[in-house]
Amino acid sequence: MFRNTLLLFSILWMMPLFIFAQGGEIKGRVYNPANNQPVPFANVIVLGTDQGTVTDEEGRYLIQNIEPGLYNVRASFVGFRSKTIFEVQVTRARALQLDFELTEDASDLDEVVVSSEFTRSDDTPISARRLNTNEIERYPGGNRDISRVIQALPGVASTASFRNDIIIRGGAPNENKFFVDEIEVPVINHFATQGSSGGPVGILNVNLIKNVDVISGGFPADRMNALSSFFEFELKEGRRDKMFTQLTVGASELTLSNEGPLTEKTTYNVSIRRSYLQGLFRLLGLPFLPTFNDFLVKTKTKFDDKTELTLIGLGAIDNFRLNFDVPSDETDEERENRLYLLDNLPIQSQWNYATGAKLRRYRDNGYWTFILSRNMLNNRAFKYANNDESRPENLLTDYLSQESENKFRVENSIFGKGSTLKYGLNYEFSRYFIRNFDRASLSQQQQVININATSFFNSYGAFIQGSKNYLNDRLLISGGVRMDGSDFGATAQNPLNQISPRASISYQLKPNFFWTANAGIYYQKPPYTILGFRNNEGELVNQQNDVRFIRATHAITGLEWQVPDKNRRFTAEAFYKFYQNYPTSIRNGIALANLGADFGVIGNEPVNSDAEGRAYGLELLAQQRLFNGFYGIAALTLVRSEFTNPNTEGFLPSAWDNRYIVSLTGGKRLKNDWELGARWRFLGGTPFTPFDLEASALRSNWDVRGVGLLNFNQINAFRLSSFHQLDLRIDKKYFFDKWNLNWYVDIQNAYNFRAEQPDILVPERDATGALVINPENPDQYVLRSVANPAGTILPTIGIIVEF
Repeated sequence: MFRNTLLLFSILWMMPLFIFAQGGEIKGRVYNPANNQPVPFANVIVLGTDQGTVTDEEGRYLIQNIEPGLYNVRASFVGFRSKTIFEVQVTRARALQLDFELTEDASDLDEVVVSSEFTRSDDTPISARRLNTNEIERYPGGNRDISRVIQALPGVASTASFRNDIIIRGGAPNENKFFVDEIEVPVINHFATQGSSGGPVGILNVNLIKNVDVISGGFPADRMNALSSFFEFELKEGRRDKMFTQLTVGASELTLSNEGPLTEKTTYNVSIRRSYLQGLFRLLGLPFLPTFNDFLVKTKTKFDDKTELTLIGLGAIDNFRLNFDVPSDETDEERENRLYLLDNLPIQSQWNYATGAKLRRYRDNGYWTFILSRNMLNNRAFKYANNDESRPENLLTDYLSQESENKFRVENSIFGKGSTLKYGLNYEFSRYFIRNFDRASLSQQQQVININATSFFNSYGAFIQGSKNYLNDRLLISGGVRMDGSDFGATAQNPLNQISPRASISYQLKPNFFWTANAGIYYQKPPYTILGFRNNEGELVNQQNDVRFIRATHAITGLEWQVPDKNRRFTAEAFYKFYQNYPTSIRNGIALANLGADFGVIGNEPVNSDAEGRAYGLELLAQQRLFNGFYGIAALTLVRSEFTNPNTEGFLPSAWDNRYIVSLTGGKRLKNDWELGARWRFLGGTPFTPFDLEASALRSNWDVRGVGLLNFNQINAFRLSSFHQLDLRIDKKYFFDKWNLNWYVDIQNAYNFRAEQPDILVPERDATGALVINPENPDQYVLRSVANPAGTILPTIGIIVEF
């Protein structure tokens, strides 16, 4: 294997660095997004060069003979806000398709320069950041996975394990929502935790992503059902001229992407991915072998200048099995950890999909948008004692559930000179099915769960949102209100109980220096695992408990300074979030906000909506877009996250209370299309709950659970050590006449930091492998604590071929 890798590197290294051929092209369209009308005679300039052009009467342009490389491109026209798109890749193999949206400028000035990458929309003037496809692809340690890449932004924490849990401003992982081309997609990770989010690998293929906007506060009224953030993914439009293909071979998967025209009016984008992650995990000697597959497709049809239809579909198939092979060089500590995981990890399979259609009808001063979508999640897991499936009496748990949603939204957007108005309605019909046999979760009460039931829910909402510019565009005031209801509970079914106002203000203190502030109230439905939970008598227990929408009140203020001529941005934001109606486990007496960063199911139990929480802190950001070959992001977050629990008094640290988050990411473009990048991140240690040693050691508990029982009377009473990690990346690109080649080396955790995680409890075993009974108490096993560190050096070699 080493010889093959060395040979591959030698071939790549020896490839010619210069190919004598015609340069690349950039072409596209400049138009007004309010009415889809072209902007004729607009200037389009490749910054840092003397190349540029002017659009024709249809708003189209073409720039030729550009040397292959990475460029910033700007479009401008008097009466419109100029727009810069950063870091676009020009090659010889294909013309770069680059469209610009120029919005009309309400000020009396000749021109106002606003960077599209430093997102400041009228609806979200605060707490909004944008990443483009090149940033996602080259991100050190990101493995082309958007859930990892956004960890470079302020306010975003992560777990020390290999999962993609997104923790924003001290909120739980299930407080985020995801939209792809304005169509809601509930799941963006493989092996997602039902009732929460996360998972080890993202579903979305970066090859098809144009931009992603991360909105961590100041949510517009047309977005619903989230408390911490919204992710707005914009997919690339398929090529209008000819077919183009990209093949990516990475450490864990093989990806094929293709785009092009279907008809004169319809373009398409499609990708499929097949993992061989199980091979890597077997090579590393891990006791579990995950396999995943996913697909993503988009078509866009422009019937005429006023009507366009977008269709998307994405989905994933995940399987998870155990690996009983014994590594030859296994240490005693590794053996104990492996046996612990084999004893406790269930056999899991999961599949999900989301489909949607968006119809947009333009008019002179705005457009109507109609969105119809459906999504479904199927989650199956089972576990036998000692992994012995030959004996039915060994069955500990057998879980199957399905979540399906059918959604419809209609929105009207109206644009005036310096003002916007939006309003709309939404309706959702959902189905939740559960078949659950479980004799582990309630072992202390010696009960067995045996449920087979289907629940149906109807949800509905309406909103209005507006914004207005004053003082020659220096002052922006925006605000809105929405209301939501659902029939999952007596309180929730009345929309007047979930009125959600919000308002923002932005004032330009001096050129490119802004003060912004926002306040708002937001609501989110509890997960279906809570809404559809039934007891053995078939009763919807949580509906009887009047489970409610979770409520969060936000207050944010900040400063932003942009340096357009050097592509720089500096921001400072202070935030405060106050939670109410958070579900708490009646069984364990803890707020479910403390759960979610693990595999399995969250919320499948009786709850009360009686926990409160708060998260507050300060975020600092310094961002350098590509300038003289350099780029980088430096982010510092100081945050506290606290919740109440029925078993304790007052506010206590939550499981997401990192306190300190530092992320430093930077890179340099070198000659001959080499690129170097590095990322270093530091997170303060998170709290954890200790084991109840007496209850854990009871044979009646251990025989059915196989894991230690937590002492929830000491919820999050201890704290782990801080975590830090360095990731490195090297990229090399080759541009040929008909095809492109990019190879990269990505090294995660370069100095092999071993992150502290809570210890695990393991039973003592005799020479035959049998569990040792406590001689002083025959009702107990002998247990001991074993360290459970996470982290290893993980080098990755990838190849990307485009043709």
